[in-house]
Amino acid sequence: MQKRGCCVQEKIKQEIREMKLGEKVRGLRQEQRLTLQALADMTGLSKPLLSQIENDQVTPPIATLLKIAKGLKVGIHYFFEEAGDRQKFMLTRGDQSPLGSQRRPGKDAVQQGYMYKPLAPGMRQKKVEPFLIEFEQREWDTSLFYSHEGVEFLYLLDGELEFHYADEVMRLYPGDSIYYESSEPHGYVSVGEVRARAVAVLYTKS
Repeated sequence: MQKRGCCVQEKIKQEIREMKLGEKVRGLRQEQRLTLQALADMTGLSKPLLSQIENDQVTPPIATLLKIAKGLKVGIHYFFEEAGDRQKFMLTRGDQSPLGSQRRPGKDAVQQGYMYKPLAPGMRQKKVEPFLIEFEQREWDTSLFYSHEGVEFLYLLDGELEFHYADEVMRLYPGDSIYYESSEPHGYVSVGEVRARAVAVLYTKS
């Protein structure tokens, strides 16, 4: 099991490089003639963190990416599509890739408590953004709380998930789902013997 986990992590690192999130953030910022400090002021994020994101040293959790998208006046879908994408449908095979989109920089562990992979990266101007999420097995900590505009729907596929929503704590099992206003502080940790996995759908106004 440990060996398999290491292999998945290596594939995840490769996928984040292929997504080029940092390059897209930097390119759009420069296109709008914004300095890192200006973007930091607009988003409330620190300049060092933005620099790490632009250099693909850190993959932003979804809530952080939403703040960047809002500051740069684009929808979050901008970061998961290519300029030439014009598909009217997007088929993603289950065996195309294991999971993606969290780089683990150096000695640091996953900070936000989950890894994510966009499930419709080829579609432009999406009304919703679907993700496959794998949650970290760790002790709950309030630093895992995030909040952002919009609503989310989460359907648990595997494992057991401890879902924290403001002052409430819920235990989710395979087949359970939850729809919630994401403006409230929320966070999750995987509990039990295997890492919890879920499909999450995010909606925000562009």
